[in-house]
Amino acid sequence: MKQLAKAGLMACTILSLTSPVIAEDHNNHAPSGHTAHRHNASSAPQSVMGDHMHGKGDWMLSYRYMHMDMGGNRDGTNSISPEEIVTSVTNPHAPPPTLRVVPTDMTMDMHMLGVMYGLSDTVTLMLMGNYIKKEMDHITFAGMAGTTRLGTFATRSSGWGDTTFTALIRLYEDGRHHLHLNAGLSAPTGSIKKKDDVLTPMGTTPTLRLPYAMQLGSGTWDALPGITYTGNEGDWFWGAQFRNVIRLESENDQGYRLGNRHALTSWVGYRFCDWMSASFRIKGEKTGKIKGEDAAITAPVQTADPDNYGGKLIETGIGFEFRPPVPELEGLSFGAEVTVPVYQNLNGPQMERDWNLNIGLTYRF
Repeated sequence: MKQLAKAGLMACTILSLTSPVIAEDHNNHAPSGHTAHRHNASSAPQSVMGDHMHGKGDWMLSYRYMHMDMGGNRDGTNSISPEEIVTSVTNPHAPPPTLRVVPTDMTMDMHMLGVMYGLSDTVTLMLMGNYIKKEMDHITFAGMAGTTRLGTFATRSSGWGDTTFTALIRLYEDGRHHLHLNAGLSAPTGSIKKKDDVLTPMGTTPTLRLPYAMQLGSGTWDALPGITYTGNEGDWFWGAQFRNVIRLESENDQGYRLGNRHALTSWVGYRFCDWMSASFRIKGEKTGKIKGEDAAITAPVQTADPDNYGGKLIETGIGFEFRPPVPELEGLSFGAEVTVPVYQNLNGPQMERDWNLNIGLTYRF
């Protein structure tokens, strides 16, 4: 943190020394009232959604990019090799008696487009859609048993995911402390019928429906309730948010529903100057197993078993936010955050998370 603070202070100093005229002009044209507070106050880390509100008639457009990388497998808190999986983990869709295909790596790229509007000084509306690309690498083991590797293959899926609509409702505000409700709803606009070619233990390559992890949506209407607190004192800012995903239907049109998710995150940050800040975040998350199953998902792979989903996760992240100190770019901000897990207890076997990257660009007007 000391090195980060030094870097931030150095960057602010360089910008101040090399752009005195711009900085002076920016200060002379700074907005007043709640708009000035909104533009000068630092926001939550990039991965935190619905962290702030807007005044009546104010808009914000946002683009966020998220990359998630997963590699290796874990059962509970212990790592497990592909050979252990195919010789010890029962296949619920037997035969064969044990799993014969093991995922080894997965990446997900998500492009999120959002708009926020201040309906009033106490209610802000937020709409968000996302485009998702997923890729998963696998090892196929030959035949009905044994540890002979037949080959590898990758599956891919892409398209629009579920669409969310959220109302942020202010509960308390005194200039230093802020509290609001997050009342959201997720519409099932993402596909749950994606297919791709796979390599079977017999050496064939049929086109099959992909497992749950490779689908793009939940297939159900979901409630997104939560509550958010933020505070600030001088150049320091902090906050906490509790958010949930509650499935509102017992099953989707393919006969299952994803597990509910509960997440608590908190952060603290420091503003080095008017246009640069950094933050540290910690998050705990608990996700339930899938209930029911899709009759079309029966491959001898762990991702086809509804019981191999969910678990507990704790991750930490470090990020920054930059707001160009020029009047022409007033309202524009850029931020990034990298997160890594420090604890994973999975309803395994499952692939374990390695790291996440979140990048965001917002414009307020």
